Amino acid sequence: MRDDVIIKTVDVHRSYRVGRKSIEILRGIDLNIHHGEKIFLCGPSGAGKTTLTYLIPRLYDPSDGRILIDGHDLRNLTLDSIAAQIGMVTQETSLFHDNIRTNLLYAKLSATQADLESACRAANIHDFITGLPAGYDTIVGERGYRLSGGEKQRIALARVILKDPRILVLDEATSSLDSESEALIQQALGHVMAGRTSIVIAHRLSTILAADLILVMDRGRIVERGTHPDLLVRNGLYAALYNTQFKGQG
Repeated sequence: MRDDVIIKTVDVHRSYRVGRKSIEILRGIDLNIHHGEKIFLCGPSGAGKTTLTYLIPRLYDPSDGRILIDGHDLRNLTLDSIAAQIGMVTQETSLFHDNIRTNLLYAKLSATQADLESACRAANIHDFITGLPAGYDTIVGERGYRLSGGEKQRIALARVILKDPRILVLDEATSSLDSESEALIQQALGHVMAGRTSIVIAHRLSTILAADLILVMDRGRIVERGTHPDLLVRNGLYAALYNTQFKGQG
């Protein structure tokens, strides 16, 4: 049995109240994530995937149960120490009303221009930036409105590469992007996940095939876990998702 567990969840529940009624989003999540593993989450909308990923950087706390990093309960760690270990890219990319350089330096104030360019090359965004009239000094606008969704996401990936965290939490949301942007992001994801422990909400078969472990969620529970071939053979929820969604994509 492997003893290099980085993240451990123990009977994790998460609920919220609507009036007098308690709505349970996660139900009894038990999970061990080892160093360097690529864990991909999939399942129908509302299954609890995003809630689970938000618990890991402690954006939420569990209603019951525990989440541990290196054996330490998250509630006993400072938020700064947790943030230093985890890099996160979500569907809603957060960019400031400033230039590209400053948005990147938010991840690492001491980064040099060479560091910025190296990270942006890995994220497949450097050529786009240098093609702009003001280059890295281009103002992105409030929430980055002057950039496309794919451009914003690649800048967010470059920022994570600069931060160089041990753990990545990614909502690999490419379903609304054009094929060229999606291909650039998928290639960048390969760079950003290399050598890091990654928890990814998967939207595309092309990335889920790279998983060391696929977790299939439904109604707040992990209902299946395994590799792509294993889960197809079981002919359960994952196989149904594959046949209705992923197979049509490629």
